[in-house]
Amino acid sequence: MQFGLSKVDITPRVGVELSGYGPFLCRRSTAIREPLFARALAASDGTSTVVLTACDLISVPESVVAEVRERVSAATGIPHDHIMTHAIHPHSVPATKPGRGWGEADPPYMEILPVRIAAACIEAVGNLQPATLSHTVVPCEGIGYNREEEGRPEFEDALREDWRPAKPEITDTEAQILRIDTQDRMLGFATYFSCHPVIGSQTSTYIHSDYAGVATNLLARETPGSIGLFLQGAHGNINTCVVHHPEQESLQALDVIASRYARQVRPGIQDAQPLGGDTVAAIRRKVKLTRDPLPECVLREMLAEREAILKAPDAGDADHELRMATVYAIAIRKELARIEAGEPVDENVEIQGLRIGDVVMVGAPFELMVRYKNRVQAQFDKPVLVMSLCNGVLGYAPEKECFEREGNYAARIVPYLLGEVPFASSLEDELVAELTRLAADLRTVPQPSSTS
Repeated sequence: MQFGLSKVDITPRVGVELSGYGPFLCRRSTAIREPLFARALAASDGTSTVVLTACDLISVPESVVAEVRERVSAATGIPHDHIMTHAIHPHSVPATKPGRGWGEADPPYMEILPVRIAAACIEAVGNLQPATLSHTVVPCEGIGYNREEEGRPEFEDALREDWRPAKPEITDTEAQILRIDTQDRMLGFATYFSCHPVIGSQTSTYIHSDYAGVATNLLARETPGSIGLFLQGAHGNINTCVVHHPEQESLQALDVIASRYARQVRPGIQDAQPLGGDTVAAIRRKVKLTRDPLPECVLREMLAEREAILKAPDAGDADHELRMATVYAIAIRKELARIEAGEPVDENVEIQGLRIGDVVMVGAPFELMVRYKNRVQAQFDKPVLVMSLCNGVLGYAPEKECFEREGNYAARIVPYLLGEVPFASSLEDELVAELTRLAADLRTVPQPSSTS
């Protein structure tokens, strides 16, 4: 097998608006704490080649994904189905999803972004060389907590090295490690873990790639010339143990949590063992996932409630409630326009999987919840990496119980805020089944008949 790695700087200029932590914050960057990268891994068995890029971005919109595929395919001949674009989801990075209120995408930055991501992929393909893939699993604890099941820990408690969530079993407690070596050196590595990179708050204005990117850069510097990737797992309901604190406290915590993560995955990079298998394959398919739009009458009631807030005599645009009402109003008006125009709801969603030797990666354009990952992985005795935010962004993929909770923000509202129609409460079972089938199909791809 052959492997190639590359990284390209995708840091924006200072002054662009950042994404996350609330609507219409006008949170413009004031400095660069850590550069942002698109990091690419290419693998080939002599017959098939695949490329995965992990981007230090909150999301990669579908339009950017499409342009990246066009550019990479035109330059390398690799089919679109073999090119996966993944976002690791930090919240101190430029806004990339236009029209939703969580930061405005910067037009000059969005013009150059697909060119730079594609350049990383093309360079990784150009760097292909014989190498060995190794793998291991290591304990990884004290990074995050399940935000739907317990409260945020106190700042000083979270910085203690012995801090652990009350219910570690409903978080991710292991990291999977991949290492790539030639005969004489380590080319690079990837770490896979599930936790929201949200060490910051609405007052944070420094650009950085959060604990995931900072730790990856730290580990890569320890082996000069190597390139590291972070692969985001099922993080939708898992927050870092520090979130929503002022800038200086957040920057202090960033170093602590990044170092904590690096310390726990470092032994895995050192101790990973060669894997079997010499097959490289990819499958990309559209799957039908049941949508469940709110009735028009409910939407009109919601809109009337928000418009009452917006049109109140004492309304002020600095008020969080008003800014949130604005986000709702924009989204609901768009959905009502779709209904009035009689436009059908598209129930097709793209999922994609890559096989590299005995490792399978499957991804969907959702912020997956941790139980999705656990359910898929339980079906296999070889490594399966279930990855969020691949090839676009459709909001959360909630666990079934979320649909029964009052308000249903993640299940019923967030899709509208992203310009989508909500999914049905069957989403967890449907998507887990599709991702499991995708992984199983990749496992049965025949070995290559030629390595020429």
